[in-house]
Amino acid sequence: QVQLVESGGGLVQAGGSLRLSCAASGLTVSTSAMGWFRQAPGKEREFVAGISWTGTITNSADSVKGRFLISRDNAENTGYLQMNSLKPEDTAVYYCAATRRIRIVNMRRENEYDYWGQGTQVTVSS
Repeated sequence: QVQLVESGGGLVQAGGSLRLSCAASGLTVSTSAMGWFRQAPGKEREFVAGISWTGTITNSADSVKGRFLISRDNAENTGYLQMNSLKPEDTAVYYCAATRRIRIVNMRRENEYDYWGQGTQVTVSS
């Protein structure tokens, strides 16, 4: 059974940083594509960042480009989202997602991912 468990969320002031973790079990991150999505109150869930199964291709939403960085630690079997220069509009529940499928068409699409975590709240105060 695959489980993804996010952690690292919390309350931070604007301009601050947080690092989210996504600990995987039942799935090997070194051979899985992973993504981070977020959902703000009253809004649809949106793509934040993704990393290919090879770990060589990353993609991020324009709204976070240059501020957020997706990575993974194969030895820890954990994915990460480093978030810097946080803004109040980054406030949302952040979800990690993963798939074992090697070929995905568009890592920005939710339906490319088979497994999802429960989410972690990030709140950025102004």
